[in-house]
Amino acid sequence: MEVFTSIPSLKNFLLQQRLQNKSIGLIPTMGALHEGHISLIDTAKIQNDIVVCSIFVNPTQFNNPEDLAKYPRTLEEDCVMLENAGCSAVFAPSVEEMYPEKPTLTINFGLLETVMEGASRPGHFNGVGIVVSKLFNIVEPHRAYFGQKDLQQVMIVKRMVEDLSFNLELIICPTIRETDGLAMSSRNRRLGEEERAHAPIIYKILLDAKDKIQNGDDIEEVKESVQLEFHVLAGFELDYFEVVNTKTLQPIHTIAEAGTTALCIATFLGPVRLIDNIIF
Repeated sequence: MEVFTSIPSLKNFLLQQRLQNKSIGLIPTMGALHEGHISLIDTAKIQNDIVVCSIFVNPTQFNNPEDLAKYPRTLEEDCVMLENAGCSAVFAPSVEEMYPEKPTLTINFGLLETVMEGASRPGHFNGVGIVVSKLFNIVEPHRAYFGQKDLQQVMIVKRMVEDLSFNLELIICPTIRETDGLAMSSRNRRLGEEERAHAPIIYKILLDAKDKIQNGDDIEEVKESVQLEFHVLAGFELDYFEVVNTKTLQPIHTIAEAGTTALCIATFLGPVRLIDNIIF
């Protein structure tokens, strides 16, 4: 496995692969890898000759400096995991390499970024759009892989790929969960022992809400019920719980055909903000 920290060295490596007609898959990450990331690597290995994983804690998508400072950085450990998983190359640039100057570009994703994560984290998706578009231009992958857990991010990237005509296939992979149902996330490392024990209730509440809605309960009443549940849960502070259309991410009041309804949640558990979703 090759590890690159500069853009020119990575581009030169990938040029040699393209000259051999090899296909390239990209998994963009911020490191602190877990089995969810490795599942993306496994899928990419099946579909491509070369698999590139980027590891870059992107400062432009953090609106909270404290959150950026505390984000786990485990590059050495990550590289061991990736090599064991059969990854071909790691791109781990510095901030200076990715941003020689502070970006001035602003990307407006319209209604997609005005709800949920966009409403709670102003500027977040502008930062995501900039860094992902840079990675697409640097790597020029045939396919790029993202996890469903970050559903709004996936829909933002999907729109960007379509609107800017990036010549790649976007692959959306299922959320990978711990045995107790907690969605795998790099932020889970920051949970204390007691917080980690309580965290699986998030998925349980999502499943209960899904069952109620599928059984015909009023969506607004289900939303109120979820808010009340979190209100009495010690250690939790609900940011949002929304029932949305999977494509537009706008709130809905009735469910339609299969695969078009998503339950999306974000909550603080102690100091750690966790997100999850279910599509049905």
